Amino acid sequence: MIVTFTANPSLDRTVALPGPLERGEVQRAVSVRQESGGKGVNVSRALVASGLESLAVLPGADSDPVLAGLREHAVPFVSLPIDEPLRTNVALTEPGGVTTKINEPGPALDENQQEALIKLLVESSRGATWVVLAGSLPPGFPSDFYATAARRLRSSADGTAPRIAVDSSGLPLAAALTGGPEGMPDLLKPNAEELAELAAAAGFPPASGDELEADPAAAAAAAAAVVRTGVGAVLATLGSKGAVLVTADGAWLATHPPVAAVSTVGAGDSALAGYLLAHGRGAAPADCLRQAVAHGAAAASLPGSTVPAVNQTTPDAVTITALRKD
Repeated sequence: MIVTFTANPSLDRTVALPGPLERGEVQRAVSVRQESGGKGVNVSRALVASGLESLAVLPGADSDPVLAGLREHAVPFVSLPIDEPLRTNVALTEPGGVTTKINEPGPALDENQQEALIKLLVESSRGATWVVLAGSLPPGFPSDFYATAARRLRSSADGTAPRIAVDSSGLPLAAALTGGPEGMPDLLKPNAEELAELAAAAGFPPASGDELEADPAAAAAAAAAVVRTGVGAVLATLGSKGAVLVTADGAWLATHPPVAAVSTVGAGDSALAGYLLAHGRGAAPADCLRQAVAHGAAAASLPGSTVPAVNQTTPDAVTITALRKD
């Protein structure tokens, strides 16, 4: 089973526009969709869509629309009841897939609620193969929450501890690497901009996200710098340019033929789900990367934050190239 943890889940509303976003003007939407979201929730949705066992751990009142959406789509979850409603995030999508997102901060949770969430996560993760710690943190959370959660998961495990993946941004992502050996992720899933920030902190020459997206070899070198800090592997998504995977043993680039992008919301989350799906089947690292890119490409071709099932992906269309990582 793969457990996902989303501290700051959301109701994701996607508004499809008939043309480019016109700031300051009135535009009529072509369609509106809403789905339960947040990075970890999206990973669980994608895994369940492919028939894998997954459990989403999150805060939320029993009557909250986010939890109602999970029930509607038969996504297993456990929640910590809270009094405030979960946030609503809005994505504006233009023809061609250009997406503008507006994310609310989410309800603040106090220290007692933070501790209750960690306990719920630890109890729910017994026997899990992977735990995915994903998304932003609500107001009031310490930036090193994910490092703390990783240590607690490992110190509380009965037998083999689950592998831990982290997919976040900003301070929570950077602080996920400050928890010492017991807090280090087995897998990080940054985008190019996040990879640039992590690599710079690891001593890699400064580079922008756009520069890394345009130069996969540089992206691999940047990811290798992060791996040398103690992370097990880095799966860096590069938008339409594919993704790179770097481990202690190798580095690979995966590319997919262009797709007609509809919405990029949740594409990175789907890529992580694809990687975990393949890993669970015992696939080699390069083939885990292959399925990650196939999932990400399929997600970009779907509306809103719709996540693909594995039978909607085209891994045979993905090209894998070995790269130097040093």
